[in-house]
Amino acid sequence: MRRCTHVIESDLRYKHEQMREDPFLFFRSTFYRWAQLWPELCHDLCRAPKVLAVGDLHVGSFGTWRDSEGRMCWGVDDFDESFPLPYTNDLVRLATSVKLGVDDEGLTIKFKQGCDAILEGYRETLRAGGRPLVLAEKQQTLEKLGIEAIEPPEDFWEKLNRRPAVNGGFPSTARRAIEKTLPDRKIPYKVVRREAGHGSLGQQRFVAIAHWCGAFIAREAKATLPSSCVWLNGNVAHGQPYYETAIKSGVRSRDPYQKMVGTWLIRRLSPDANPIEIEDLPKTRDEEILLNAMGAETANVHLGTPRQRKIILRDLQRRKSGWLGKAAKEMAKATERDWKKYRRS
Repeated sequence: MRRCTHVIESDLRYKHEQMREDPFLFFRSTFYRWAQLWPELCHDLCRAPKVLAVGDLHVGSFGTWRDSEGRMCWGVDDFDESFPLPYTNDLVRLATSVKLGVDDEGLTIKFKQGCDAILEGYRETLRAGGRPLVLAEKQQTLEKLGIEAIEPPEDFWEKLNRRPAVNGGFPSTARRAIEKTLPDRKIPYKVVRREAGHGSLGQQRFVAIAHWCGAFIAREAKATLPSSCVWLNGNVAHGQPYYETAIKSGVRSRDPYQKMVGTWLIRRLSPDANPIEIEDLPKTRDEEILLNAMGAETANVHLGTPRQRKIILRDLQRRKSGWLGKAAKEMAKATERDWKKYRRS
């Protein structure tokens, strides 16, 4: 990481503290370890057809945004580790996060039922050629996904504005990247630092806050890194070359404000464009429908490699019943072993 970008050491220390708290936070923060273990423990699944994958997929990888028509959309909102991988990588990683969630009692669904829901959503969406998850009309409803009860935080702008302004250390490349996405480059704005997420803690994040046409707007610039798969192959690079392709090629109604500018990921920040954590969802929710939707959205992303659709469907047909749960259990067990060693270190 230090060979690729400037590191915020205090954020990295905080990340390491979080990793000791529970296996799921450790899991979310260590995709590089997954990249090492995956080919060792799931060797047979590594020969599956390749797609431009999410890479670091888990139940916390989903969120909401507004598309170009102002409609609320839901889906994968983090492609930091996007890389050409077997389609099975994303499915097993998602199922592994379900296993860790069930073990920790954060999820109440039976593990097998959860795996079945993921696979059903994935397979049906591949057959249909994709189905963007726009939360309106006949698509999946906010209520079924358990998202309806989540209200935008009333103090969103207050908290953001309370952050101290950055007086130095704001890279000119980040400034130019942010200004390209503002409605008017001449708008005066305040720049603050932001800490967010788990896996990306330690990377630089800057937020430009402006008052425009009667209300606040904000743009975030996050320094990007190449996928851990690049590091695993013994290479060094700068930026994330697959991010832009991943968000543009999938079958989804994308966020028009999310884009790569050089090595910076730019996105619009607002109260209704946020990641959604499982623990933030109401207790009364249909987890089977939620995991089915996560499987469907995974297929939407994989359909960004359209030539693989029929090949993947044939590969799925050949696989034995229970393959997903078996692989996810193995990866969850390895993650928990690593976490226990890390806590003692």
